[in-house]
Amino acid sequence: MIEIQHLTKNYGNFVAVNDISLTAKDGEIFGFLGPNGAGKTTTIRVLAGLTLPTSGKVLLNGIDVVAEPLKAKAITGYIPDRPFLYEKLTGIETIRFFADLYSKRWGDCQGKVAELLDFFGLTPWAQSRVENYSHGMKQKLVIIASMVHDPAVLVIDEPMVGLDALAQKLVRQLLKQQVELGKTIFLTTHTLSVAEAVCDRVAILSRGRIVAAGTPTELKAEAHAGALEDVFLELTEAEPQSGP
Repeated sequence: MIEIQHLTKNYGNFVAVNDISLTAKDGEIFGFLGPNGAGKTTTIRVLAGLTLPTSGKVLLNGIDVVAEPLKAKAITGYIPDRPFLYEKLTGIETIRFFADLYSKRWGDCQGKVAELLDFFGLTPWAQSRVENYSHGMKQKLVIIASMVHDPAVLVIDEPMVGLDALAQKLVRQLLKQQVELGKTIFLTTHTLSVAEAVCDRVAILSRGRIVAAGTPTELKAEAHAGALEDVFLELTEAEPQSGP
């Protein structure tokens, strides 16, 4: 479970995230939507422990990300929109590196890793250096590496970037499998059709504030809209966005 309580993040005089509160439950995919500069990535970085909030609190399965950062990171898998990888490592070396970071015994991870490599069609490339991977292959590798420690919470920034149609379908399948296991998934995406297809609930952010939240069906009904994209545009297109 993710609990965000009155979260605010300032950069100097600029308020990037302005007193937001929400809860993402176990066994749920929660979509966090908004235009560029609305505050999505800032929020994601607070959840992942990469930046400190100005005020407010974030709890992951009851663990405060500020008070107990190592405990929070130990149960979290983070997939950034622009992942950094060591290009001279092979794919399997990259995954083992992540396992070491989380103090996981490789023997405990190996079977699951083999399944995921096969699932994404990366098994033939496992012994190849990352520098020889395409962007889409790197994205798949990061997804596998982020799950090597069997995290209870997945925080994902733009999961479909650089992926072809088949890979996007596989990612959607994988996310649904994870929530069936009781995991909590918090994701941002600009692809509103993806959000509508996979998210149990969503929150729409504009200028650092949540302007709407609920299931896609609820939001469409309230706005008398045929698609989540229509709701999104109605709530955000009139407001200029700026900042992180």
